Amino acid sequence: MNRQPAAAAAFAAFLLIALTVRGSAQSSASALEASLSAGSSAAAGGPAAEEASSGQTAARTPLLRPSTSEELARLSELSLASHEWGGGAEAVIEDAYRRCFRTYLIDGQFITVRMPFGENGERDDLAEGDFGVLGGGKSNPALLWLKIGQIINSTDFNSYVDALEDKSEKIIIYDLEKRNWSISTDWFYIDRMNQGLYPGLPHRPYVVSRGGVDASAVYDYIYCVGRVGMDCSGFVFYVLKSLAASGGINLEKKLGYSALKPPSSKKSTQNIGSWFFAPGNPALSVVDDRIENLRPGDVLLFRAEDGSTLHTAVIQSIDFAAGRIRYMQSTDEAPRDERGVHDSSIHFNPAAPQTSLKDPSLIWLQTREATFAGEIVSPYRDDGERYRSTVGGGGVVVRLKALARLRPRAAESAQNAGRQGAK
Repeated sequence: MNRQPAAAAAFAAFLLIALTVRGSAQSSASALEASLSAGSSAAAGGPAAEEASSGQTAARTPLLRPSTSEELARLSELSLASHEWGGGAEAVIEDAYRRCFRTYLIDGQFITVRMPFGENGERDDLAEGDFGVLGGGKSNPALLWLKIGQIINSTDFNSYVDALEDKSEKIIIYDLEKRNWSISTDWFYIDRMNQGLYPGLPHRPYVVSRGGVDASAVYDYIYCVGRVGMDCSGFVFYVLKSLAASGGINLEKKLGYSALKPPSSKKSTQNIGSWFFAPGNPALSVVDDRIENLRPGDVLLFRAEDGSTLHTAVIQSIDFAAGRIRYMQSTDEAPRDERGVHDSSIHFNPAAPQTSLKDPSLIWLQTREATFAGEIVSPYRDDGERYRSTVGGGGVVVRLKALARLRPRAAESAQNAGRQGAK
């Protein structure tokens, strides 16, 4: 898909490559300045770039040192969403989205990595035990990028990269339960996979590789071996927390920690899930899903057969002149290069803003595909079919009451963006 905002986010991530030190994942002006002078490895919210060494953390020397701290701050601020989206909710949500991307130098090429989907128990049915992801899929991106940076600088990941450099056709076998990978060159299985006969299991996915490292191969390793990522509700709630923080609201305190706990758990925000966004939650109001009623921060609900909330996404902007709704989500049921956190769009007739999201005339561009080629494909062709489905009551739009009168204000400096992202 050709999405200009996605390209802008990727550019923002790439923009700070010149400011990067090896082993560092910082992007606010102050954090970058500290990393250039002291080689700090702390993580702050915002896109950046890292270089993966060959099994060891390389010497932390800057690729390029700006002449002054003012230059450094200026370059950092160029990546802020307010330059494209103004100072309102659209920019705040876009900044939160951009904090879910990082650019690394891997095997001699710059690769922009998106935050993986935090698969959280969906693949352990046939495994011997339960296995989850770091933070239960609900952690702050800054903390997750710190872990991902360690993963990419690990000896095992560099061995993985070396193995992929071999241009011969082979199968990469990932084991989510044991958190490892192996290679098979058995032509019997390679031929079967090329014919569409998939031998993998949910917790042991198989991927045919023809050599070379790209963003998808990095994603596969982090998803399967690293076990790091954000699930759909974790990402949506992070966006809403960022939106609240921009208006001076601590969302957890505003809602009350008890409201964020599922009935069967004593844990709080670490376990907030799609259940929180169920239409019956008193913290939410159901929105008439005609396009003219929608606004940034509204949450799209996709429901299961029993009516429970199965998946969530968040609206970033509604362009009434161009007839375009942009929304964001974290899912692994997407094209291979879009798995994880990504943006999507809905096109509508600008002359008919009264149209419901369930109207089949709308064009939903987000297709739904198997996480790994050969696995069972979603019964829905795209997000539109899934939202319009009458199974479980169909799609719903909800709005968090705590944000109803919020006056969001986008960060005007990289320092403020870092603070917003850390909350």
